[in-house]
Amino acid sequence: MWKLALRNVFRHKTRTAMTLLVIVIGVTGLTLSGGFVHDIFKQLAEVLIHSQSGHLQVARQGYFESGTRSPEKFLIDDPEPLRETIASAPGVRDVMGRLYFAGLLNNGRSDLPIVGEGVEPDRETNLGSSLIIRQGRMFTGKDANGIMVGHGLAQALQLKPGDWATLVINTPEGALNSLEFQVVGVFQTFSKDYDARAVRIPLAAAQELLATSGINTLVVSLDSTEATDTVAAALAEKLDMGRLEVNTWLRLNEFYTQTVEMYDAQFGVLRLIILVMVLLSVANSVNMSVFERVGEFGTMMALGNRTRRVFELILMENLIIGVIGAILGIVLGVVLALAISAIGIPMPPPPNSDLPYTAHILVVPSVTATAFLVGLVATVSAALLPALKVRRMAVVDALRQSV
Repeated sequence: MWKLALRNVFRHKTRTAMTLLVIVIGVTGLTLSGGFVHDIFKQLAEVLIHSQSGHLQVARQGYFESGTRSPEKFLIDDPEPLRETIASAPGVRDVMGRLYFAGLLNNGRSDLPIVGEGVEPDRETNLGSSLIIRQGRMFTGKDANGIMVGHGLAQALQLKPGDWATLVINTPEGALNSLEFQVVGVFQTFSKDYDARAVRIPLAAAQELLATSGINTLVVSLDSTEATDTVAAALAEKLDMGRLEVNTWLRLNEFYTQTVEMYDAQFGVLRLIILVMVLLSVANSVNMSVFERVGEFGTMMALGNRTRRVFELILMENLIIGVIGAILGIVLGVVLALAISAIGIPMPPPPNSDLPYTAHILVVPSVTATAFLVGLVATVSAALLPALKVRRMAVVDALRQSV
């Protein structure tokens, strides 16, 4: 039966080619669109990780829920033993401390409210590969009085590298404290809102301003983003989770989760549209083929073949066409994805960002598998109704079609 089905497929070359073309276009479209969407997910994830959140953050219990309003209440007073414990976990590249604060930045003429981070400059340089330096440079451990200013904030206060600015904050005891800093660089991240109010200063300077030796979070950089959940689970077993909590970059970036949900819904609609398109196109082709071959099927039944056998033959033929079309579609999709990715697709800045980027099309196994199944299922499903009609047809009526 399989040999007969294969011969029938190649016997009707024109109709088979038309059916294959529809399947190939549909599967290729799914492969390319899915790869494009996954590239957006990957690039957005890496930008958020390497410009703001890191892969993991460890803080005192409750900090991620309510500590952003009062970070001074959630200090880790002796972070070095904890840093060493985290750094010993497999897959961890580096661990860096951060101290968060809010205050006012004054340029001598006006001031603006800011949110600030005390960071370890040399360690943050390695993590912040997605941090764009618009002016100046990244600060280093030697810049004891250096400050990095967000692009929007620098524009609002008309600050540039070499200018001096005064940072005024309240200590946890309620006293007012201030220090002068020299602008070392102006940075830009994915988030325009963040850049409009963010500053970064050395961790030692932030601790001096807040009169504390503690930090709020330990930011963990990993060798691979794919290992995030594994390392998080390992740290949860090693650390005192009654006192500390570990959050992944995914939990820290709600915007990313919302973006993924939106694009997943859109891609789901696209899959459905392509499935219906392939289903209707193949159904039309199969209907024409079956109608023209009714006499042939009648002869088979007159020679003693059961109607079930004719039904199976039609399904086998379309299964072969579906497999061939889906394979050709995936091969074409992968080739086009690699070719397009080698060139790149210039994209405008996404919402809440000023940074354009270059998109690519990833070859994702789950996407190619889904595209293959959509092409195959649509082709076989389209053959069911015509095959059932032939199965219910009387032998005399089928033979009459060939007269």
